[in-house]
Amino acid sequence: MKTTILTGILAAAAGCGALMAQPAQVQQGQAPPPAQPKVKSNAEAQAVNAMIQARTGGPDAIIKAADDLLTKFADTEFKEMAYTFEAQAFQQKGDYARAEVFDEDILKMDPKNADASLQLGALIINHTGENDLDKEEKLTKAEKLLNQTMEDVKVAAKPNPQITDEQWEGYKKGSIAEAQSDLGRAAMLRKKYDDAIANYKAANDTDPQPAFRAYLAQAYQKAGKNDEALAVCDKLLSDPQLNPTIKQYVQNVQRAATVAKGAK
Repeated sequence: MKTTILTGILAAAAGCGALMAQPAQVQQGQAPPPAQPKVKSNAEAQAVNAMIQARTGGPDAIIKAADDLLTKFADTEFKEMAYTFEAQAFQQKGDYARAEVFDEDILKMDPKNADASLQLGALIINHTGENDLDKEEKLTKAEKLLNQTMEDVKVAAKPNPQITDEQWEGYKKGSIAEAQSDLGRAAMLRKKYDDAIANYKAANDTDPQPAFRAYLAQAYQKAGKNDEALAVCDKLLSDPQLNPTIKQYVQNVQRAATVAKGAK
């Protein structure tokens, strides 16, 4: 799964000496990079860097530092970054409603902000129930956001020359794979298990991860393809380094597939 989001690698590249715009290379077929934000004073630079450094202090520290920046420098060109930090911080706190509000505001500022469209699409799917009366409306909105994420990421130019090519390619692959996985979860809510299988396979092909394979195993099991589910589970459980949470998830799928197969 994506190990660093765009704001994270931008933050890692940023600092008091790196807050001025620099030209970025554009590969053939890519969209031109957005203009990089600039500070207007040393005080604003300090506030921006305080916000970046607050990322090591947990979500409450991030929210406070972002609010401080926005309060003291209402015209800051780092408003979009501040909103992105806040959206992610509220998600970490479990305040999904506030996270969604910030993501919506980010997309008003920049409709091609892939972090915001990816997070918002995932949040909508995560908080859509099978019996919700507006389930189809919410899933349709989420799918549009996720498909837009993939299209935007594919053509996005590296926004900062300090980001390495390896970091940028990792971000792009991770974002696309997460969007594909989220589309798989939307298909699961619709009980369109073959579509879910296709999306989880695509996610794992894009960025091979145990979590995607675990979701794939569940989709196989729900589709009645228990042999395929068990094969994926067996391979995952053969890894002694498998994350304990994923291991428990896979074991549950394995048990369900074994029971379903034995009942035939």
